[in-house]
Amino acid sequence: MGTDDKLFAGSIPEVYDRFLVPLIFEPYARDLAERIARAEPRDILETAAGTGVLTRAIASRLPAHTRIVATDLNQPMLDQAAARQAPPDRVTWRQADALALPFEDRAFDVVACQFGVMFFPDRVKGYGEARRVLRPRGRFLFNVWDRISDNEFADVVTGALAMVFPQDPPLFMARTPHGHHDVRKIREELAAAGFTDVSIETVDHRSRAPSPRDAAVAYCQGTPLRNEIVTRDASRLDAATTAATEALARRFGSGPIDGRIRAHVIVATG
Repeated sequence: MGTDDKLFAGSIPEVYDRFLVPLIFEPYARDLAERIARAEPRDILETAAGTGVLTRAIASRLPAHTRIVATDLNQPMLDQAAARQAPPDRVTWRQADALALPFEDRAFDVVACQFGVMFFPDRVKGYGEARRVLRPRGRFLFNVWDRISDNEFADVVTGALAMVFPQDPPLFMARTPHGHHDVRKIREELAAAGFTDVSIETVDHRSRAPSPRDAAVAYCQGTPLRNEIVTRDASRLDAATTAATEALARRFGSGPIDGRIRAHVIVATG
C-alpha cells in the first residue's frame, strides 16, 4: 500500500461523498446496517467510517438509545460526515486509528467497518483491536471489495489511466480497495486475531451513475487515485478524468450507466 493510499483530504471528502457514495457504497451500507440491526446491539463502534454512509444507515435502523461511536483516521472525512448527520447528537464522531483504538476492553456489542480494512497496514492488528473492544460473543461485521475484474467501473477506469500514464500507471484501485479479496487469507487473519467463528458471503449489487462523467469523477477525483494522478502530473487531472469518462462511455454508453459491483461481507465472533 502506498503512503498516500490512506490520505483522504483536500477536495476528496466532498467529491467522495457526492459522487462515490451513491455510486458504490450505499447498497452495501444498507446491507450491513440490516445485519447489524438484527443483532439488536446497545453499543456500536464503527471504524473507518469515512463520510458516514454506513453510520447514517445504522442510525436510521436502530432505536435512539443505541450508542453509536463512529471513528476514522482522517478528520476531514469525519467533518464531512458530521455535517450531514441529523439529528446532530445521534452519533459521537471521533478521530481514531483502528489499529490503536482509544476505548476500553469489552466496551461494544458490535464493531463495524465498511470497506475500510483494506487500508489497515496490519490487518491482524486491526482485527485484534476490534476483538479487544468487543464484549463476549460480540460481532465484528465488515466488507471488502472482490477482485477488480468483478467490479466493472473500477476496472475500466484503471485500464483507462494505464493508457494515460503508460510508464507508471496509477494502480491505487487494484492495489488497495480491490487488493484484499482472498477469503482464505481473510479467515486466516481473523483466526490469528482470535476470532473463532467466521462467516463470509459474496454479495453482488449494481453500480449506477447518471453519466460516465459522474463515475469518472467519483474514482479519479473522489479517492486517493487523485493523489496518484496529481503526483504524476497535476496538470493532467482533467485529462485523466476525461480519458476515464470516454472509456466508460465506450463500454457502458453515453447516458446513465450501470455496472456490476461485488464484495464479500464478513461476520466474525470471538
